[in-house]
Amino acid sequence: KALVEARTGGTVEGIAYGEDRRIGEATVSLHPAGHILGSSVVRVEHRGQVWVVTGDYKAEADPTCAAFEPVRCHTLITECTFGLPIYRWPDSASVFDEINAWWREAAAEGKTAVLFSYALGKAQRLIAGVEASIGPIRTHGAVEAMNQRYREAGIPLPDTTAVTGGERVQPGSLVIAPPSAGRSTWMRRLGDTTTAFASGWMLVRGRRRQRSVDRGFVLSDHVDWPQLMEAVSASGAERVLPTHGNTEVVSRWLREQGYDARPLPTRFGDAEEDGDA
Repeated sequence: KALVEARTGGTVEGIAYGEDRRIGEATVSLHPAGHILGSSVVRVEHRGQVWVVTGDYKAEADPTCAAFEPVRCHTLITECTFGLPIYRWPDSASVFDEINAWWREAAAEGKTAVLFSYALGKAQRLIAGVEASIGPIRTHGAVEAMNQRYREAGIPLPDTTAVTGGERVQPGSLVIAPPSAGRSTWMRRLGDTTTAFASGWMLVRGRRRQRSVDRGFVLSDHVDWPQLMEAVSASGAERVLPTHGNTEVVSRWLREQGYDARPLPTRFGDAEEDGDA
C-alpha cells in the first residue's frame, strides 16, 4: 500500500494476501507474486470459473518480499518477458558472490563501484544480498526513498545513505542507482568508478556493451524459461494466455504440450527500457 501511494501520490486500500473481496458477481483475491514487496497475482472466480493474472513474478527466493505462490485456475494469463529457452538464471547466491568480488576489487583499487538497477524492488534485493562489511553502501535519492518504504514495512536492510549535494563519495563505496543516473551529471560526484548492471538481460551477449558498463550481473525479478513452464504446470490451467514478452514462442510451445494457448496483446511497453528485469 505504502509503495503504491509513494509511486502514484494517491491513496489506496490494501488487503491481505488470500483475503476474498466480492466485486459484483466475482470473487477476487491477491496472492504473492514474489516480484517485489507487495506484488500480487490476481485470482478472479466467477460462476465456477477461475482466472489468474500473474503480472510480473519470479520464483527465486528473495528476503525482501513474500515468495511466489502458484494459484490453481482454469485460465492463466502469464507474463513471459523472458519467454525463450535461452533464459535460464544462474543461482542467485553465486551471482551475489560475483558482485561482492567485483566490489572488493574496486575497493582495493580505490574506486567507487556503481551498480545500476531499477530503483524499486531490484535495488532493495541487491542491498539485502551484498556483503555490507565490504564498505559503505550509498544510494541515489530515488533508491533511498524506496529503501525507507521497505524499512517502514519491516524489511531489514543494511545501512544506506543517499548521495546528496556536492559531496564526494568515499572510494571503496558501493553505489546503487537507477540506469538513468548513468547518463546524468550526478555521476561526477562519485569520483573514479567502475560500473555494472544487474538484470536478466545481461545473460545475452552484447547487452552489457549496449548499456556501456564494465560488468553485467544476471539477476532478474522475472521467471526464466524453466520457471515459467513450472508455473504453468503448477496452475493446473487448461488455457494459457501469455502476455508482455515472447508471447508467440511461448504460445506455440504450450500448444505443442497440449494446452489451449494463444498470445494476449498488451498495452505495456518493453521492461528492458526501464531496467525492470
